[in-house]
Amino acid sequence: MSYNNMGVFDGGIITPKQTQPVGMPVMDAAGIASGNAFLTSELEKRDPIIRQPLTSVTYPRDVPIETGGGWVEFASALSVQYGVTGGSGDSPITAGGANGIPIVQASLDKGLFKAHVYSVALRIMFVDMQKSSYIGRSLDQLLQEGVRLSYDKHMDENVYAGFAQYGTYGLVNHPDVTETTVADGAKGTTNWKDKTPDEILLDINTAISATWAAAGYDSAAIPNHILVPYEQYLYLVNTKVSELATKSILDYLLENNIVNKDGKGQLYIGATAWCKGAGTGGKDRMVVYVNHERFIGLDELVPLNRIMTQPNVAHVCYDTAYMANISEIKMMYPNTVTYWDGIGGDE
Repeated sequence: MSYNNMGVFDGGIITPKQTQPVGMPVMDAAGIASGNAFLTSELEKRDPIIRQPLTSVTYPRDVPIETGGGWVEFASALSVQYGVTGGSGDSPITAGGANGIPIVQASLDKGLFKAHVYSVALRIMFVDMQKSSYIGRSLDQLLQEGVRLSYDKHMDENVYAGFAQYGTYGLVNHPDVTETTVADGAKGTTNWKDKTPDEILLDINTAISATWAAAGYDSAAIPNHILVPYEQYLYLVNTKVSELATKSILDYLLENNIVNKDGKGQLYIGATAWCKGAGTGGKDRMVVYVNHERFIGLDELVPLNRIMTQPNVAHVCYDTAYMANISEIKMMYPNTVTYWDGIGGDE
C-alpha cells in the first residue's frame, strides 16, 4: 500500500466500495408510497468488523530496541581498542632484574548515530464526531490505529533500509558491510531453488564461518540470525530434504548448522520482504549477523506519544499531534554482518 501526503487541511472522504445487491429495493416515489421505505435499512445486516489494510512488519523481531533517552539529535556508542607495548606475544615476558615492562594502552572511540523526529497529525471533524456517536464507533480510535500502522511502517523502513535522502542506512543495505555472492551449485546457478539441501547447507555454514572469522572467532560474535526473502524461506519450509524424508530443508538446516554443532546457541532463520531484490543487480540477499544489543540495535528515544490535542475553530475540528524520536540503526560492528547475494532473483 502506498502512502501519500494528504496535506494539513483536508483528509479527504472515506468512501467504501459497494456492490449493488440483486433485488435491491428501488427507493423511488412509488416505493416510498408503498410504505416499505424503512426496509432498506431494516433488512441490512451490518458487519461490525472493520477490515484494516493487510501488512507485515518484522523489525521488533530482528533488532534489539532500547527505549528512552529523550529528545536528542544523536545516539552514541562507545568502543575501545587496547594495545600493549611490543604486542601481546613475547613482549610481556620479563626476566629478573628487568627495569621496564610493557604498558597497556586504551583508545576510546565514540560512534554517533543520527536521530530523527516522527510526527503525524490526526484530525476529527466535529460533525463527524457527533454522527459517530449514533453508530457506536470511535473515529478517534479508528484513526489512532492508522497512526500506529504508519509508525510501524516507518520503523520497518528505518530498520531495514534507512532513508537515503537523510543519509541513513539499514540492516540490508549498510555500505560498511562486506558483500559477496554465494557459490554456484552443481547445476551452475546460485539460486536455492536449483540447489540440493547439502548445497544450501554449505551456503549457510560458509556464511556463518566467514562472518565469524571476520570477528576474530570471538565466542560472542558467532552469527545467530539469518534473514532471507519470503520466497526462499517458503521454499525451505515446503520442500522436503528428499522424497523419502519427513523433514523440510529448513529443519535440516536448523539441526546441522555450525552454530548448533558448536554449542554456541540456536540459529534463527527468518523471512523479511526487505531482502527481496536488495542485492547488487536486483538479486535476492541473505543477511547474516549477531542479533544482540552489543552488536546491533535501535534507540526508540521517545516512543510514539499523543503529544497534544486542541480544537480548531477555523476548520470546526479537533487536531491531535503524535510524535516520536527514533535513531537510525546502530551497527556497532559492521564486520560481524555479511551480505550474501544470488540466492534468488535476477541472474
